[in-house]
Amino acid sequence: MGALTTHVLDTANGIPAAGLKIELWAHHNGDATLLKTSTTNQDGRLDKPALSEAEFKIGQYELRFFAGDYFRKHGKLSEPAFLDIIPLMFGIADADSHYHVPLLVSPYSYSTYRGS
Repeated sequence: MGALTTHVLDTANGIPAAGLKIELWAHHNGDATLLKTSTTNQDGRLDKPALSEAEFKIGQYELRFFAGDYFRKHGKLSEPAFLDIIPLMFGIADADSHYHVPLLVSPYSYSTYRGS
């Protein structure tokens, strides 16, 4: 059975992004539904998968990373923030696979990919 996980690294400071708020949304026929809100742990990960085996379904999803709030807590940030909420929309096509969505983030840039 599949699962969805994430990991956030603060590339500006070279550390895991601990305490960063993440929302998980499901998208279907133009509607978005908030599934859950989580916060990263000291390792920049969630304590449990964003979607576990029982919840994991084929479909369109979005992770919203609250990077602006995180960087406001960890130093100076221009206002308005260049990056505030980072939305990542992606599709899950295989219900038996592990989908890992890491985020490398600074106040002015981010990168993501499908990890393992």
